[in-house]
Formats: sequence, structure tokens, C-alpha cells
Amino acid sequence: MTDVTHLDAQTAGTASDSRPLFFIADLHLSDAIPHTVAAFEHFVTVTAGEADSVFILGDLFEFWVGDDVLDASVDHERARFARRMTKLMHTLSERGIALYVMHGNRDFLLGRRFMKEAGALPLPDPFVMTAFGTRIVLAHGDALCTADPGYQRFRRFARNSLAQRLFLAMPLKTRLAIAERMRSKSEGARMMPVSSKYDVTREGVGQLFASSGTHTMIHGHTHRPARHREADGTRWVIPDWELDHGERRGGYLRIDAAGIRALPLE
Repeated sequence: MTDVTHLDAQTAGTASDSRPLFFIADLHLSDAIPHTVAAFEHFVTVTAGEADSVFILGDLFEFWVGDDVLDASVDHERARFARRMTKLMHTLSERGIALYVMHGNRDFLLGRRFMKEAGALPLPDPFVMTAFGTRIVLAHGDALCTADPGYQRFRRFARNSLAQRLFLAMPLKTRLAIAERMRSKSEGARMMPVSSKYDVTREGVGQLFASSGTHTMIHGHTHRPARHREADGTRWVIPDWELDHGERRGGYLRIDAAGIRALPLE
């Protein structure tokens, strides 16, 4: 289990006494899902306007192959899309809305350049904050899926700095091709039944509650949005977004003086 980072709301710049905090995750943005992208554009430009801060808890993008996709000289549709979304997110900071981004299992290569150009601050996973008097532990959620040891081995490998440097040393065109193959494979698995081994485990959740010293947890990853009553506290799963294939879904969590609420997209 990753060490928990503890920061209070003042340090994290998260909570005024009146403006709410918004949490989203698992949008899996790419230029192949235009309706979901349009919903994100509306969320940034309209919905988030009343927020003090927006927290993205992983898998904002379907994949991210390196910050060099932001180079204006890269003439590739995926790169143009990445630059467009990054500029969109920067408008939040221009309007005085703080943006925090946590790595997911699809976009763990988001780097310093992306954070700077998006006007975002990186969040470690997990991360403890205090908002409106409540201590909350935030996570993407994949580290809690301890019933899948194969994935946990991959997760450790993918977050190894040497492995990341070796991948980023490949030509950008090669990295994009690899990501496209992985995306096609994940699209093929979309219709497969979801196994319980891909969900969080009671042990993983309990360990994170204990190590963080909290009784409220917010995460994504599992695509099973709900408010869960656990032995050690309350666990909120953020809604994933899907507006292009099958049943439309999506939403966000809002925290304000009235507590935590799950809200649908506008």
C-alpha cells in the first residue's frame, strides 16, 4: 500500500467556507468519444464555475503516452486532442478555480509539463485532505483491487521510474501505436462481464482507512458508482462517464457545508 500523503485543506488550497469542491474520475477521454468530450467541455466551462476546486481522481484520458504530445510541432490527431483538452483545463485556473489531478491506471504518465500547461497541481495517490470539517482519503482506486495480483504487479512495474524512462525514450509515433493497440483491446473487452476481482477488496479498503486515519473515502476506477457503508467508514465511488456507447452515464461528487452528494451531469 502506498504511503498516505496528509495535507489539510489550507495547504491543499481546497476549501473556502462557501464554495464547493467537485470530484470527477474515469472519463477516459479521447477523440473517439465526442459526446463524452462535449460533456467534459460543458463541465469545465459551465458546471465547475461555482467550484472552489476541481479534483480529477485518475483516468481523465484513455491513455497518455508522454508530455511531448503537447509539442505544437506534433501533427497527429491524438496530439491535437491532448493540446485542446489541456488548454481547456487551464481555463479553470484563469477563472480562479484550483485544479488537482491524480494519476490513474490509464494516464499515469501525465508529467510536470502537462500539469503546468493545464494549470493543475498533481495529487499523490492516496491523499488525505480536510474539507468542511471532514477528513477524507482520496485515491484512484486501482491499488485497492488486491484480489488481482497480476494487475498489482503491472501497477508496480508501470510506476517504476526506470520503466517509464525506457518507454518515454521510444519514438512518439511508436508510443502512440502501442497505446492505440491497447485501446482497441480495451474496447473489445467492453462487452465482457465484469469480474469481481476487478473491484476493491474489503482488505484493501480496510488497510487504507487504517493507514489514513479517516472514516470517509472517495475513489474511482471500478466504474461502480455508489455510496458504500464499510466497517471502518463510508466509501464513495465517483461515477464514470460514458455518453457514446450503450447506456449513458456520468456524474460527479460535490462537497460543501451540507456534506457529500453525488450529482448527475447537467
